[in-house]
Amino acid sequence: MENKDVKKAEPKRGVARLLELAATKKPLVIAAVILAALASIVSFVPFIAIYYIIREIIGVYPDFAQLDVQKTMVFGWITLGGVIGNILLYFVALMCSHLAAFGTLYELKVSFASHIAGLPLGFHLNFGSGKLRKVMDDNIEKIEGFIAHQLPDLVASMVAPVVMLIILLVFDWRFGLAAMVGIVLAFILQFRAYGNESSKVMMDKYQTALEEMNNASVEYIRGISVVKAFKQTVYSFRRLHETIKAYTEFVLPFTLSWENYMSGFSTIVNNVYLFLIPVGILIGLNTTDYAEYAMTFIFYLLFVPSISSVMMKIMYVSSNGMHISGGIERMDQVLRREILPEPVHPQTTEGRNIEFKNVSFSYDEDKDHPALSKVSFQASPGEVTAIVGPSGGGKSTIAHLIPRFFDVTEGSIEIGGIDIRQMKLDNLMERVSFVFQDVFLFKQSIMENIRMGNQNATDDQVIAAAKAAQCHEFVENLPNGYHTVIGTKGVHLSGGERQRIAIARAIVKDSPIIVLDEATAFADPENEHLIQKAFEKLMQNKTVIIIAHRLSTIRRANKIIVMDKGQVVEEGTHDQLILQGGKYSAMWEMYTKSLDWKISAVREVTANV
Repeated sequence: MENKDVKKAEPKRGVARLLELAATKKPLVIAAVILAALASIVSFVPFIAIYYIIREIIGVYPDFAQLDVQKTMVFGWITLGGVIGNILLYFVALMCSHLAAFGTLYELKVSFASHIAGLPLGFHLNFGSGKLRKVMDDNIEKIEGFIAHQLPDLVASMVAPVVMLIILLVFDWRFGLAAMVGIVLAFILQFRAYGNESSKVMMDKYQTALEEMNNASVEYIRGISVVKAFKQTVYSFRRLHETIKAYTEFVLPFTLSWENYMSGFSTIVNNVYLFLIPVGILIGLNTTDYAEYAMTFIFYLLFVPSISSVMMKIMYVSSNGMHISGGIERMDQVLRREILPEPVHPQTTEGRNIEFKNVSFSYDEDKDHPALSKVSFQASPGEVTAIVGPSGGGKSTIAHLIPRFFDVTEGSIEIGGIDIRQMKLDNLMERVSFVFQDVFLFKQSIMENIRMGNQNATDDQVIAAAKAAQCHEFVENLPNGYHTVIGTKGVHLSGGERQRIAIARAIVKDSPIIVLDEATAFADPENEHLIQKAFEKLMQNKTVIIIAHRLSTIRRANKIIVMDKGQVVEEGTHDQLILQGGKYSAMWEMYTKSLDWKISAVREVTANV
């Protein structure tokens, strides 16, 4: 029983998954399927009617005066009716499938967007915006294409061969079997091209290579200013160059592997009559009823070209089905990611102290090497707690765990004595503000970008926050002041200005806990001074955690936590840690020496000038 339950729980894949997605608009889908099937059946009516027209003509040959013109005209009208009926039925089927497709696309995109919004923010840091854009735009859009176009064609490609085989065998089984030889050979070649496991594996690799290239392309475009500034080209941007090269090295053999199969398939389906001619000659040599023989032979020579359209449609549906199935699998991989769990009975707190209790954490990609191991410390209200250490020591991981970008592997993080996993995410976000080194500004006005911190803030409150964040002066000099839209008409902000906009967001949000992750890492001395002044306002009466490389920025911190290889190795004030002569003391000595080196270098250059 348990095995059966497990089997039932397995997610659907391929065409079954496609149909499952299409079933969200079941009445329209059923209507489209039935109408497409009827259209496929009706499409053969003209051939049958033509058979009877040929029969009437040959039956009176050579005395055409005996031809029953009225009966022949009836078959002619049936032929026309079959053509028109096929067009109308297929047209209405497409209307139904398009309505179903648009509705499904809307629901799927909303569902997908809601799902990724519920995923831990760490997922977005690791997955890559290029990959996510491809899944959301390209892969999901292909589902709309499948329901709108491929679904009716899929039904037609299933119904048409059945009707076609019945017609082939009913009128003369000998000619029918001859035509079937070509059809069977074509099916074998098509299966070799699309139906085997290696093709499915190749398609999966193709999707992966395409996503990697797409992700690298987005990264390259975002960093184009740096590339241009250093006179580099796409070939020197290693990651993009490597992904393009990897895609090319894979996709060319992948495409060429189908060359022989597809050439053979196209040749056979477009020349099935070549299988009929030898059979027709043999039958003709041994027949006594030449009128019946001629009528049947002519009919099959006229009918078999329709086989190519049926077979090509099957190939078209199979090819697109593989592409779409691969795309859906990528979408489902994201949908199968567990959303950040919310507590059943959430707890709230007005406390502002943060406590790490034996926290261990490993990223999914590197379970064997924990990013944090048994980390414990407290950050008290009204104090600044600085986290320092060498690169890879676990500083930014601490910053990411506080807002639940990821959930801890072991231990707990508490705010006001409450485990953050027991708090509603909205409540947690209200308690904590963040300023990270990578600042993202929306293509909106400065006013709206700052108001992102508090949607209820008035214009006066936004301007007050901007003044406190040292933004007001440069914002006022913009073409439309606070109503200037970032990124339009050549309006671009420097890194330091963007950082101060982010600080203004945090000020207007006015949360009791502030997390600053390398907020001055890339600032020049002037901007660093202004950012530090902005911090003074931001940090008043708050619990502050600062992640910093520049030790000068945290010298006055109430507490300094020194991280190395994911563990807390030292803790204390600046003066205490200097006296200990440990890791921090060595870092401070190296930092001050680097400053002396820079000053000496400047003096030397000045003296030479």
